[in-house]
Parts: sequence; C-alpha cells; structure tokens
Amino acid sequence: MTYIDASRGKLGILVGGGPAPGINGVIHSATIEAVNHGLQVIGIYDGFKHLIEGKMVYKPLTIDDVSRIHLEGGSILRTSRANPTQSEEWLSSCVRTLIGADIYYLVSIGGDDTAYSAYRVARHAQERMGINIRTAHVPKTIDNDLPLPADIPTFGFETARELGTRIVMNLMEAALTGQRWFLVVTMGRNAGHLALGIGKSSGATVTLIPEEWAGREVRLQEVIDILATAVIRRIAEGKHYGVAVVAEGIIEHMSHEDLDMLDDAERDEHGHIRLSEVNSSDILKRALRRQLRDLGIDVRLISKDVGYELRCADPIAFDIDYTRSLGEAAVAFLVKGGTNATISIQQNQMVPIPFDQMMDPETGRTEVRQVDVDSFTYRSAYKFMIRLKPKHAGNEMLLARMAAQTNISLNEFKARFGYLVGITPRPF
Repeated sequence: MTYIDASRGKLGILVGGGPAPGINGVIHSATIEAVNHGLQVIGIYDGFKHLIEGKMVYKPLTIDDVSRIHLEGGSILRTSRANPTQSEEWLSSCVRTLIGADIYYLVSIGGDDTAYSAYRVARHAQERMGINIRTAHVPKTIDNDLPLPADIPTFGFETARELGTRIVMNLMEAALTGQRWFLVVTMGRNAGHLALGIGKSSGATVTLIPEEWAGREVRLQEVIDILATAVIRRIAEGKHYGVAVVAEGIIEHMSHEDLDMLDDAERDEHGHIRLSEVNSSDILKRALRRQLRDLGIDVRLISKDVGYELRCADPIAFDIDYTRSLGEAAVAFLVKGGTNATISIQQNQMVPIPFDQMMDPETGRTEVRQVDVDSFTYRSAYKFMIRLKPKHAGNEMLLARMAAQTNISLNEFKARFGYLVGITPRPF
C-alpha cells in the first residue's frame, strides 16, 4: 500500500446506529493513532444527521480529549440512525460538507446500515464529484450478527452478554424466591446470539431463538406452546418457577397473520420495525397466561424486556482491549492508503474486509450471521433447557405426569402438544 500525505486533509470520526459498549474505545484509539500520524481529528456529532443537512456539527479531538474515555459507556459523539442513502441530494450534501471541513479520511463506527452509508458517501464522492474520500468502518452491535468470521465477535456483544447474564441471574433468584415465572425478551433483531449467550450463561430454564425455526415461518401459537409445556414440565417436577429468555428476532420472523397487531409499529430510517419499542414480552405474557389458564394452570408471570440496559454500559475488559485495537487498526489502514473496508481482527492480525465483499452494493444489506443450531455450542445449550423435546416422544411416564398437571387427558395432551415432539404433524 502507498502511504498517504498526512498533511493533506483531516480525519473525521462518526457513529451511527444504536449504541454499544466500546464505542468510546474506538474513538479513543483512532484519535491517538491519527494524531500520532500527524492528522487533525474531527469528531462528528450524531452520525450523518447534520451532514445530510449540510452542517458540520463537530468537536476537534486531541489526545487529551480522549485519553480515558475508553473506560466509559455511551458515545462522546452521540449517535443517530440518519440515512444519507435515501437520496442523491443527501449524499451530495454529506460529501460537500465533509470536503468543506477538509475531511478526506472517514472512520465510521456502526452496524451494516452505517457501513453502507459510509460506502455510498465515498462512492458518490468518487463517481459523481471526482473526489476521493477514504473510508474505514469499525463494526459494532450487541447483536453479534454482522458477517464476520464465526469466531470473531462484534464489539459490545461480550459486555452486553455479561450484563444481561447478571440481570437474568438475579431474575432466576427472584423466580425461586417468589415462586413465579419471568419472560425475558432480549434485543438481537434477526439473530439469537445475545439471547442464547445470556440464557446459557445464566442457566435460564429455556431459551428460544429464531434460528430454531430454520427459515420456517414462526407462529405465535408454537412459541406459546413451547413455553407452556416448559412451565408444565417444571410443575410436574415440583417447581413452580422459572425464567424463559426469548430473542426479539422471534417477533421479527413471526407470521404476518400473527403480527397484525404490530401493523402500526414504528419503523426506523432504514425500514426496520423498532423492535425495542414493541412490548414483545407483554404480548407473550398475555398469550401464555391465557393458554395456561385454559389448561387449568395458574402461574404468576412477569414480563421483562432487556436491551437498553446493555447498550451504554461501561465496557468490560474484553471490549476495552478489542476496541482499542480496532480503532488503531482503522486508522493504520487509512494511513497506508486503504479505503472502503470493514476492519476486523483475525488471528491477532488486522484484516480489512472490502465493503463489496460484505454487502449487496445496491441494497446495502449484508448477510446476517445467525446462530448455527448444528454447532456444539448450541446443542450444549439446548441440552440444558427444561422443555418438551423430540426425545420425549416415547416417554409416556413424563407425558402422563405433565398431562396430570392440566385439566385435559393424556390423549388430549398428546393431541394438543404432540407436534412438538413429532408424535403428530405440525399444525401450521
């Protein structure tokens, strides 16, 4: 690679999408690395929001400004979901505003939408205006669903899993103490990494993730049947308490028929349903309570959505270390003449992944990295779950004990729930 002339232009840093623990660690190390290479650093507030409007709302960043921020949650540059790709005019405005501020190098921090926005801004600058803006993207999301190699987490995930695990551990104790059930819905959008990580680490009773449906349409009734039989199995074991962890992606993948109630759900600038603003746990709680009461079972259910508590937490040591490496790597990539790539750390080395290898250049969508349900990690988690499983199909004693906790006969129980273990055909 050819080294750039650091005397020409400044380096801008911006943050898009939802917050994740470790953002400040990237800003910290990127600023230090850029300053040490002789570049002036401009911290751009609120992602692309003001650039779209033709405004440069910013703060010059020095080493003193960022020296200890890597220990803190949140983002000193804030963040937004503003999407410049919605119009050519907005893209032109972003380019003109960046160049007007003498910014020719851009470090973006965010998920796939932010990466695509940075890619489109740079491409627009080159193709429509003959201007070269070098870009490097640092991927972040607590969902851990960006298409990095399987063993490479997105930053923020490990902190979110740690904090989420401690929350659910407390709920496990509260469930035992108060003899009740908690339904916990975690963030994660299309993938179940966070829910599975929290559920397995905390020892939750049962965890449901969208990958379990293997591309099939998720039906609300099936989700409720799985949860109801988990409750019944626990009661048959003399335990009237438990915690179920459910990934919000189950709602995202649910049948349109079942999501009629969400037709008015608010969507973000990229067209996604704002799942964090849908009270998913209450939807599940109401349906589960109704089903259990129809079966003659009275269990106290408490719903809990977990997400915002995790997003701006102070990062744990893993994410502090990780983000300091990522920020430095992003600037090192740009300084050596690189551009238009997502930065990753693989086998302890910086590996840039070109944007056009990660996303559809027209739609900006990347392939979501989902939980591999054939992996040992998932199978191990599944083994520990207390639920009705296919291996119970021939266990007449267990099915009889479970049916005895309800107001229906064993045959009626098998007819009603047999599809969960393969005794009867799936009714959906």
